[in-house]
Formats: sequence, C-alpha cells, structure tokens
Amino acid sequence: MGSVITGTGIGLPPHVVTNEALSRLMDTSDEWIRVRSGIEERRYADPGQGSTDLGVLAASQALADAGLRPEDIDAVIFATMTPDYLLPGNGPLLQAALGLPNIPTFDLRQQCSGFLYGLELADVLLQSGRYRRILLVGAEVHSPFMPWHLGWDTLIGRSPREITDAERAENTLSRDRTVLFGDGAGAVVIETREEGTGLLKTRLFTDGTGAGVLTMTGASFKRRPFVTPEQIAAGETLPFMAGKDVFKSAVTLMPQAVRAVCAEAGVAVEELDLVLVHQANLRIIEGVQKALGLPPEKVPHNIERYGNTTAATLPILFHECREEGKIRPGMLVAFTALGSGLHWGAALYRA
Repeated sequence: MGSVITGTGIGLPPHVVTNEALSRLMDTSDEWIRVRSGIEERRYADPGQGSTDLGVLAASQALADAGLRPEDIDAVIFATMTPDYLLPGNGPLLQAALGLPNIPTFDLRQQCSGFLYGLELADVLLQSGRYRRILLVGAEVHSPFMPWHLGWDTLIGRSPREITDAERAENTLSRDRTVLFGDGAGAVVIETREEGTGLLKTRLFTDGTGAGVLTMTGASFKRRPFVTPEQIAAGETLPFMAGKDVFKSAVTLMPQAVRAVCAEAGVAVEELDLVLVHQANLRIIEGVQKALGLPPEKVPHNIERYGNTTAATLPILFHECREEGKIRPGMLVAFTALGSGLHWGAALYRA
C-alpha cells in the first residue's frame, strides 16, 4: 500500500509585511532584499499567535479537504523549530485544540527539513500497519525571534511612531537574517491507499559536522542560567547563519539527494513533473533547478510572497500547486530540503 496525501491545508497569519515596510525599521530596501533573496513580502503573526495556532488552521483545512473528522486521525506529526513553549511540544497542543482522540503525537525538530523528515516518519508508521491516517503539520512563527520590540507596532501598522536612530541601528545588525523569514503553516493528511501512488522513495541525510553554519547558541542548556540579558543583548538568541556556506551546501546537496532518490526508484530526473524545493532563497531554488537541468516551470516557487517559513514551506507550496492544478493524478513530484543540522534529503511522490 502507498502512503498517499489525501488532504492539504495552509494557515496564514494576518499581517502582510512588505520589503518597504521593513525599510522603516532598518537600513534596507526593496531592491536590496529582492536581489539577494527574491522575497517581496512575508506574513507575520499577531502578538500571542503561535505556531500551534497556525498549525490548527492548516490542519482543520486539510481534514476538511480529505473529508475526515478529527476522530479519524490515528497520529499527529508536528514539525517546527519555533514551538509555542520549550515544553510541551506543539503536538499535544494541536491535539487538544482540534479535539482529537488521545492519539500519539510526534514533535520533530529538523528545522527546514522538518516536513521532509515528517513524510518519512509518516510513511514508516503507515507501512507498519499500526496506523491508517496521519496528520502531518509544518508550522512556524519566526517573528518573535526578531528584535522588533524596537518598532514592532510601527511595522504592523498599530502605531504611527517612528523608530529612533538607535533602534534603527540595532535592527540593522540582524537584517541579513530577519528579512528572510516569515510565519505560516501547512498540513497534509496521509493515508494508505493502493500501491503505485503516494510516497515511493525517500533519502535522508545528516552531517553534524556542519551544525555550526546554521545554529542558535543562546538559550542553551549548556549554560547556567540557560538564557541571560547578556545573551539577548549580544544577539545570541537570534539564529546565526554562515550564508555562503549554507548556499553552497544547499545548491550541491539538494540536487544530489534528488538524483539519489530518483536512481533508487529507477526514474530519470527528466521524468519528474515537479520538484518542490525548500523555499529558503530564490537564488538557491534557481541553483537547484539549474543543477538538475530542469526548466523553470518544473521548479515552482512562492518565496516571493511568504519568505522562508522553515518546516512550512514544502506543505504550503504543495497545497498551492495542488489548488492551482499544477499537481494532477499520476504526476511525479520530488520534494527536497536542507536545513540546520545539517539535515537534508529528498522524497519521490506519485500523485
């Protein structure tokens, strides 16, 4: 039996934040952001709105799309790097919010590769025969990472106050990362169906020697106390990213993973109808497309509207492609992602 996606949904927060809006907070511009990332706008959650809340929106839509009720789900997999709380994870919070039975929930922390790893876990659980229907969610609320208490209300239009020069200078220190990220969620329902459709093959990889190129060293349990005002002031509670190293790894390792999963399935890369690449940066997406020798129309993107939503990028993109008729029965789709860890890989799916 195949592990088939039978329902999809997305959860988008209310605030659309353009590049021009960010230029009110820091030394940046629409051109600067577009040239480096391809991003034009992103969504930000309301204060107090967490990744579980967005996950609930996406999951509710996915259940309705699959024609299922909450009691039909046998397990939940929730992938996020921005949980509501350090503990518990988002899984039980979503389970309670949706009114699901007392089913098991799994929380994944593979960051940008979270949804990809979730597909593998869902497939393994379903193929074991112990589960029939799994709800897989990828959701992120990155905006609380940002130091935009220095102008947050100005950014989302709640205050006409102009930020000070000192606030602007401090916000600019983190612009290389803060302009990239957005908030959002995607969810899929996965069920066992007839063989020949669904998830065909996956190849996942981890290289912990590359952990330092994309990390967050603050709020660490190696420290006593685990978070201090000094860490916050030094920017250690913001993600650190060695951009050039991440770019090089992404445009090399994701194409390799796609080729590997295709080879294992006995499929030529040219036979792929679509390749859904983690939406981290348009330049990376274009690099993967060129490395695979595929035309642009086979490698769709929506990063210009959402930015990098980490574990949510792949399910949001899959949902939109499905809604737009870009994914039709029988089509061969590859998913690929790379993120902190380093974790990366690819999955091959027959619609």
